[in-house]
Amino acid sequence: MSVFTHLVAQLGRLLEPVLAESATAAAIVLFTVLVRLALHPLSRAAFRGATPMAGCLPMLLQLPVFFVMYQAFSSAEVGGAANELLGHRLFAAPLGGRWTDALGEGGVFGAPGLVFLGLFAAIAVVAAWSAARGRRAAAAAPPVPVALPVGAAKGAAVKGAAAKYGAKGNAGAKGNAGAKGNAGAKGKGNAHAKAGAKASASVAASGLPQVTAEQQAMMRKLGGVLPLLSFGTLITAAVVPLAAGLYLLTTTAWTVAERVWLQHRKERQGDAAQRSSP
Repeated sequence: MSVFTHLVAQLGRLLEPVLAESATAAAIVLFTVLVRLALHPLSRAAFRGATPMAGCLPMLLQLPVFFVMYQAFSSAEVGGAANELLGHRLFAAPLGGRWTDALGEGGVFGAPGLVFLGLFAAIAVVAAWSAARGRRAAAAAPPVPVALPVGAAKGAAVKGAAAKYGAKGNAGAKGNAGAKGNAGAKGKGNAHAKAGAKASASVAASGLPQVTAEQQAMMRKLGGVLPLLSFGTLITAAVVPLAAGLYLLTTTAWTVAERVWLQHRKERQGDAAQRSSP
């Protein structure tokens, strides 16, 4: 933790001529950006997976960093010496202070309270942006092929063929050609059964994901709930030190912006591949 404290303090000193007492807050944002840049290759690999849980690994790897950030702005001493970070502020609010402390110093609209309100508003905007994009992505996702046993596919094909060509056979019977119509229905029904079985086998051999209808329904529900989890960051920011809240805001905004950029890049590559194909 002392290494982290030293790094943030050094970054704050570099920014102090420009940002004065808010330099340490800016150093926390810069530190968060450096962490996310280091994790970007993992985020890009997770995005290629195109699963609802894409990005979980980068999030898990950030937990130790967040824990260190929390401890650095909650402990009065670091390595046996006074914690110099606790004396720094973001405007009127100390970086080690919590929202409950701000409420006790001036209420919701006091000077420290307004800083926390600004933080909450920024987190809410990012969360709403994330939720809106998540819902659009879930609605635009192509349906996953549903696995059907070969016997079921064959039975469905036979039933459909019998219904289709049985009607033609009846019409043929009225024109004194019923035997021929029934023979045609039987032959074409067998052909459709073979085609249905062949299509089912080709889907299985193609390596495409095959799920049941119940699993598809569960995936749709999960895709609608996951974007709403972004608003849980608001609850966390209300109980952790202000410095940790800044970290949460920065990393959440980075995550959303990163996915927007990766999606845009993927679409551009797809368009380029379509133009180059004959």
